[in-house]
Amino acid sequence: MALYEFRLPELGEGLHEGRIEKWLVKVGDMVQEDDAIAEVENDKAMVELPSPVTGKVAKIHVEAGNTAVVGDVLVTFEVEGEGNVSADAQSAAAAAPAETNQAATPAAQTTAAPAAAAQPAAGASVSHAREVLATPGVRKFAREQGVDITQVQGTGPNGKITREDVEAFLKGGTQAPADTAPAAETKTSTAKAGTVAVTGEEVEERVPLPGIRKIIAQAMARSKYTAPHVTVMDEANVTELVKLRAEIKPLAADRGVKITYLPFIVKAMVAALRDFPELNSSLDDERQELVYKRYFHIGIATDTERGLVVPVVRHADKKNMWTVAAEINDLATRARSNKLMPNEMKGSTISITNIGSAGGMFFTPIINYPEVAILGVGRITERPIIQNGEVVPAHMMALSLSFDHRVIDGALAQNFINRLKRLLENPRLLLMEV
Repeated sequence: MALYEFRLPELGEGLHEGRIEKWLVKVGDMVQEDDAIAEVENDKAMVELPSPVTGKVAKIHVEAGNTAVVGDVLVTFEVEGEGNVSADAQSAAAAAPAETNQAATPAAQTTAAPAAAAQPAAGASVSHAREVLATPGVRKFAREQGVDITQVQGTGPNGKITREDVEAFLKGGTQAPADTAPAAETKTSTAKAGTVAVTGEEVEERVPLPGIRKIIAQAMARSKYTAPHVTVMDEANVTELVKLRAEIKPLAADRGVKITYLPFIVKAMVAALRDFPELNSSLDDERQELVYKRYFHIGIATDTERGLVVPVVRHADKKNMWTVAAEINDLATRARSNKLMPNEMKGSTISITNIGSAGGMFFTPIINYPEVAILGVGRITERPIIQNGEVVPAHMMALSLSFDHRVIDGALAQNFINRLKRLLENPRLLLMEV
């Protein structure tokens, strides 16, 4: 038998660390190659890590709830074959029999590891703070402000440094002495899930903010405070689109495809973007250059139990309606079951978010930065309208386009919406765009 050390791989462009949210295996478990072994949270989403080998879990090195950087050993496997075994791996092999007899939870297995891997929470917090856990964006912000990030006290998970920590340092804050960290940790530990405070008849319950909600909050704040948002709102008479969808639903069923309005919107958006390439761009703030994307990767905001994620339909211009429909369904299904890979949630050039399925109409969606626009789709309502001097029934779709006013002006945004409306109101025109 040989020992294989699995290290944290790169989880995406610019992602150098991840928080082990949950172990899906324990010491002693047999796993097959590509079996999911852990849920890891990064700055973009929660992802599952697949096992790189077939073998038995010999040792788990990073406890659930802790953060690892790319290259850190996460788990050691016993695998078939022979080979050189590192000192760490030998320790794992020696410890494995004892760990196998511990309780069945991943946390219990980890606490049976050597002391260096099972420090008290406060000690771990201080250690991680000295290792300077921070996202690339926070590191860049610190450099721009002339701040030595190693002097900043992190308040995030495991001492992770946030933008707010850097801003607090600029206002006179300093890194907390090591001997004060345990007190802070003790205070934090009292506010765990289920903690209830009662004052008279007023009851408050404190629960930790879910990790992905923190990621969403950071991304939304970055977008809102970086790109000046403006939203234009309009309606499209999609009566013909409603009829067309009803006509092709049986054909879609024969193909095993669920046909919604989203594939039509995606194809109409691609066609409109060809005429208005400014909306399919990004602004390079550092170099002050506008980057036009000559490809069309459409992000589809998807609501999941963990929060909002944005899987991407890549090269949507090169795919027919059936393929786009099938891909949207597949991505949404895997997003809700937490099966997406990191590369399936990056690289979008513009995004669509649909609140119509929840009954909403007009809203002000936040741009999926560094994109410069996002289309919000509201519900379709049937109501009377005036057409050619007569009152007729019509299906009206609510549209809300938020855009980065540094790049796009209001008239350009409205003209884009007008082009999009024309295609949605006359869906057979999309045949000319395929």
